[in-house]
Amino acid sequence: MKTTTTTTYRARAIEPAALAELRATDDAGHPCAPFTDEEGGAPLRCCLRLSEPGERIALVSYAPLRRWAAETWAKPGAYDEQGPVFVCERCDGPGGGAREYPFARAGALRTVRRYDAEGRIVGGRLLEIPEDTTAGYEAAFAEAFADPEVALVHVRAVEYGCFHFEVRRP
Repeated sequence: MKTTTTTTYRARAIEPAALAELRATDDAGHPCAPFTDEEGGAPLRCCLRLSEPGERIALVSYAPLRRWAAETWAKPGAYDEQGPVFVCERCDGPGGGAREYPFARAGALRTVRRYDAEGRIVGGRLLEIPEDTTAGYEAAFAEAFADPEVALVHVRAVEYGCFHFEVRRP
């Protein structure tokens, strides 16, 4: 039985300005090349949902820590990394509906990677998403932000290392 848990933290999608840039040239300097997703089910980081069959999407290289560092003047150094993410060809970002954590499937493995104000990794943990997905994420984020050094958290898939979403200190 799934219990109801109030979401305290907010999963952040790719910001609209960054998304506009990625739809032209990605963070690796490659032009965006949209394609028709025949099967659907790709995790879209722009609107935090799964793609629909027949939808136009693109796989782009994204450097979330680099973009955050540019806003905050942090210096992540060697921790700056980029990787593949799916985005819609066009969208207005996440809908305004229920505040749930995206791409949460009970049993899936995620890394919850913690960064300090300079953009350096200061820890992390493996999360096997429990049946109550919201409670599982909430506990992992509460644990991360209990450390006053932690400024933000990145959630990534274990299987491919793909960036899923970011959570910043409340």
